[in-house]
Amino acid sequence: MQNEMIVEKHEQVWMKCLSIFKDNLPESAYKTWFEPIKPLALLDGVLTIQVPSAYFYEFLEEKFADIIGKTLFRVIGEGAMLEYKVVMDRGNRPDEGKSVVYPGRNIPVQQPVDKTQHADNIIRNPFAYIGSMPLNINPRLNTNNSYANFIEGKCNKVAYAAGKSIAAAPGTTPFNPLFVYGESGLGKTHLVHAIGLEVKERFPDKNVLYVSANQFVMQYTQSIVNKTHNDFLNFYQIIDVLIIDDIHELSGKTGTQNTFFHIFNHLHQNNKQLIMTSDKPPFQLEGVEQRLLSRFKWGLSSELEMPDYVTRKDILTKKAYREGLDIKPEVIDYLAENISGNVRELEGALISLVAQSAFMSGNKEITLDMAGDIVSKLVKTSNRTISIEKIEEVVCQHYNITKDVLLSKSRKREVVVARQMAMYLAKAHTKNSLQIIGKRIGDRDHATVLHACKAINNLMETDKNFRENLKEVELKLKF
Repeated sequence: MQNEMIVEKHEQVWMKCLSIFKDNLPESAYKTWFEPIKPLALLDGVLTIQVPSAYFYEFLEEKFADIIGKTLFRVIGEGAMLEYKVVMDRGNRPDEGKSVVYPGRNIPVQQPVDKTQHADNIIRNPFAYIGSMPLNINPRLNTNNSYANFIEGKCNKVAYAAGKSIAAAPGTTPFNPLFVYGESGLGKTHLVHAIGLEVKERFPDKNVLYVSANQFVMQYTQSIVNKTHNDFLNFYQIIDVLIIDDIHELSGKTGTQNTFFHIFNHLHQNNKQLIMTSDKPPFQLEGVEQRLLSRFKWGLSSELEMPDYVTRKDILTKKAYREGLDIKPEVIDYLAENISGNVRELEGALISLVAQSAFMSGNKEITLDMAGDIVSKLVKTSNRTISIEKIEEVVCQHYNITKDVLLSKSRKREVVVARQMAMYLAKAHTKNSLQIIGKRIGDRDHATVLHACKAINNLMETDKNFRENLKEVELKLKF
């Protein structure tokens, strides 16, 4: 009888959650990502739900974490937690599958300040601790974002290796701080989580904390309102490895920057490790004080670039393996060739394939035709992402030279024109900076890229044959 009451309770709770999701999400998102979920249990505020795959779990955590957290707090209350159970079906019955449990997240709740309690007994701080002894500091690390699940490639090799060195000896390497930058979706957050997780594995007693810059700003503001600024400072000064995501979000926030400056100095002087991510390198950050920017440059600034074909293929292969998906090599090749954007776009394509196979096709085999259909919807041919790698390939084919020759120091006119054309096309058709373009195409500086673009513009104005050649190359880039 008791078990029946538990079943009824968790099903009722989940029905209430579903009604909130349905009211606040697009119908397509609700039907694809929430209707397939099955509630399993509710015990001591921990709601366990069953999802069809680990991809499902990852997508929910990445895209819907905010609304899930607010909904659980609203329905269950303070202390609510979510746990995911993945059953990978290997037979005709669910109990023949492999069961994997993924912990979700604590639902953050802002505690009211009890002014009747003495300051010695409670520190009103986003991460409360008593006296000088921290109590169960949650590192806020996603266990799914480990090094084991991170694909190393040319696009991230330096940052990957630096992170490994830091994990082995945090705070004592030349890479302090480690400043990882690059466009959205390239794996910056995954990498810094992986570093933090490995530190905790090697040094369980170290205080590791991951926090977004936006959360840091909110905590700082709350400490000012509640007059607990010293408590806020004291807490962050006991952290051994501080990971701040999207540090560019501090732009224009003078008070927060001033506080972070003092935290940075204290941690660095005491051989504590600092790790930061940003969408831009330090010298391009606007609205950030120069004294902070200079400290960001003390250690290593490392860029994550767009993954090349080999890395894209490795990412898809490993994701499919983790999910127990039997995807033919030609399907993996097709996705890697036709989606040349960031990691999230690759994963999004694979998620869409899994969803289509599981929910729309009755668990049919994932075929090349199915992949083509997904790609045609996700990537419009006319707007397909063009990579520097693709540009180099097409230019080399047009001029009948090898890539090694294109990237060489050769001053032969034909090679120089080909190299300048590649730089011009990279500036025109990619989102990469001049510095990145120069580095990728022959290890030149940004001034060389600017000169190349001017030279190509001059040729287009004065040489009809060259204009035709350039049009031909640009046409090939679209296929």
